[in-house]
Amino acid sequence: MEIKIKKLDPNAFMPEYAVAGDAGMDLRCIENVTLEPGVPTRIKTGLSIEFPEGYVALLWDKSGLATKYGLKTLGGVIEHTYRGEYQVGMINLTNNPHKFEVGDKVAQLLIQPIVTAEPIEVEELSHSERGEGAFGSTGK
Repeated sequence: MEIKIKKLDPNAFMPEYAVAGDAGMDLRCIENVTLEPGVPTRIKTGLSIEFPEGYVALLWDKSGLATKYGLKTLGGVIEHTYRGEYQVGMINLTNNPHKFEVGDKVAQLLIQPIVTAEPIEVEELSHSERGEGAFGSTGK
């Protein structure tokens, strides 16, 4: 599938897959930014993206940023009709500031098909093996 990418900033970096077959393309920042602890921040990519109806863009964590530095993406569902700049909402879950420099990878972009569900109100749901078991109910 082809997607159209417009550089809103001439210094923006095209998204790219790090390894052939990856699900997510790396997005890079276009400015130096410091994520202070606990402060939600928008990180600019300088890109606008167009993809076909029937798909959604999802912004996900870079696993290294999440596990090594406690950085978590926020929001991250972008509809096919959006034509503005892709900005990565992110929060620093640690007690230490984290600095990004121009060109650093900040998130990964996945383009995926949409399955449209039809909500139907019912009185009861069918039985399942798990039932109402919630957090931790299936063991370690």
